[in-house]
Formats: sequence, C-alpha cells, structure tokens
Amino acid sequence: MCGRFTLTVDPEELMERFHLSMADAPLTPRYNIAPTQNVAVVLNASTDRLSLVRWGLIPGWATGPSIGAQMINARSETLAQKPAFRAAFKKRRCLVLADGFYEWRKEADGRTKTPMYARLLTGEPFAMAGLWEDWKSPQGLAYRTCTIITTEPNDLLSPIHNRMPAILPRELEAEWLRDSMSEEVLKSMLRPYVVGDMQVYPVSRRVNTPAYDEPALIKPIVT
Repeated sequence: MCGRFTLTVDPEELMERFHLSMADAPLTPRYNIAPTQNVAVVLNASTDRLSLVRWGLIPGWATGPSIGAQMINARSETLAQKPAFRAAFKKRRCLVLADGFYEWRKEADGRTKTPMYARLLTGEPFAMAGLWEDWKSPQGLAYRTCTIITTEPNDLLSPIHNRMPAILPRELEAEWLRDSMSEEVLKSMLRPYVVGDMQVYPVSRRVNTPAYDEPALIKPIVT
C-alpha cells in the first residue's frame, strides 16, 4: 500500500514540471503526508491547475465521510470491478504529486518494522496514478477526495512490501488524464516502476507519528 508520502520540492519547480498555471493555495514542503490530509493533485477536469483534495476517497454512494480513511489506496487489478472505484476509473482520474513515499520493512524478529523511504534517483517529483470523487453530506458539506492506485512492487520494493504506488512514467502522465482512453490502455499504464531509476533506504521511526513533519524524516539512517 501507500500510506505516507512526501512533497518537498520548490513550488515553482513543481508548477513548471507539471505545466501548471494555477494553484488552489500556496504549497509548503511536506515530509509526512498522511491519510485524510489535503494532497496536491492534477485532476483530469482541470489539467493546468494544482488542486488540493482530501486523501481518502469517499464514493458517491457513501452515507458518511468516515469511509474515506479506508479508501486511501485502490488496487490496479480490480479498479473496473470495485463499486467504490469503477465510476471514477472511467471518468475521474488524477495525478497525485509526490517526490517520495514510505513503506515499512518487517524485521526478522517479526515484531519490529523499519520505515523505508523510496524516491527517484534524481530526486525529482513524480506522479502517482489516482482517482477522485466529489461527495456532499446530507448537511450540505462538500468533499473532494482522492485515492492512490497501487500495483505489484518492483524488485527494489518487493523485499519490503507486496504493493507499491503506481508511478506513471512522465510520457504517460497526460495520457492518464485523457478522456478517451480505453480501459485496457489505462490498465497497461499501471505497472511497477523501473527499478534502476529508484532508490530506497531506512529512515527514522519518527515518521510513524503524523505529527512529525520535518526534513530529518527523509535523512538516511544506519541500521
């Protein structure tokens, strides 16, 4: 799964990288983005805008917002079948912007887990494939939410976890947002990212607590 990630890049660099001309609000560096917090995305409904939406998808048929905390990830293999995701897969896709993510490695004692930080070797930002939805409560409160799609891990991540976020190659980012894409083509984009372009290393267990959000969280540690 993908349960925490980072977006620390300079906002101007981010806007240029994804060809964006507008933003919902100014960004600040984030080193420990957690579910139910706002995340930076590019929606297929507004491809030149950096939008901020709540992480944890609330399907249109939901009776309350609490379900969003259980919908932070969507498995690529079942997007077209799951009631929570199939409509969004057809019509509401997005790029979830990041420059790294965390997974937890289970140690030999079976009890301890070490947080591992994964990023591109270049350190540049990337786009994770996502879905989004609009939902309104009976009281009239509006929520715009998203989920991150996961796929099988590459050889770098497989010793750590059995899933990884579906990171889109740069040349497929615009294609993921295009309206007239077939289900088969969209699914073909959701594959493990190239091993040779990534690195992963252990980091501080302080990342386990969402209240900690500081540069030291992504500093390598010696285990």
